[in-house]
Amino acid sequence: MLSGEKENMIAILLSGGTGSRLGADTPKQYLRVNDKMIIEYSLATLLDCCTVEKVVIVADPKWHEEIRSVIQEQKNAHKFAGFALPGETRQYSIYNGLLALKGKISEDDTVLIHDAARPCLKEALILEMQRSLADNDGVLPVLPMKDTVYRIDASGKIDALLERERVVAGQAPELFKYGKYLAANEKMITDGRIWSINGSTEPAFLAGMNIVTVPGDEGNFKITTRADLERFRIN
Repeated sequence: MLSGEKENMIAILLSGGTGSRLGADTPKQYLRVNDKMIIEYSLATLLDCCTVEKVVIVADPKWHEEIRSVIQEQKNAHKFAGFALPGETRQYSIYNGLLALKGKISEDDTVLIHDAARPCLKEALILEMQRSLADNDGVLPVLPMKDTVYRIDASGKIDALLERERVVAGQAPELFKYGKYLAANEKMITDGRIWSINGSTEPAFLAGMNIVTVPGDEGNFKITTRADLERFRIN
């Protein structure tokens, strides 16, 4: 068991995407920037984080050997807890990661879910999320909306003006109590709604879990387009 007298935090690093929107032959998380694969940046942050006990990586088997070679060079390589297989959707990949931990951690332990395509993750954000968990079931970092936000109807016409102060954009990583979050995902599978999930926090919210927000990090952007990749290159 990874659990003990205190609650443990285990990270699930999602690296199973194909990166089709970037238009590259290689999935974006395996592209090299400054002689390092993009996945290496967030992986190093997770392995070095003082409160992350273990890291599970969701990745296609054809990349396992290369990822292992990278991990072996890390000073905290012992934190690597194995691979899980990618699912047909991002949320199914998360579910596979959760299943890889079943029976190995307690329901009260926490899981931190992050995307390998977000290489600028900082330990300070992880620690703030863990502090904010307290009596809640999960934590989501968010960014404020800078522009005026409207709601439109099916025809594309504006039908409401939303309060900008009450609308936020969710980021990753996301932090959840393991047992409740696993149950929330299993319910989505039973209901058949897992196929339409847009964000990791959605199953938790729909299951009635208590989710608190913390200020996100503008620099913790996801590489989706070539412009994003260039932005990371020049950082």
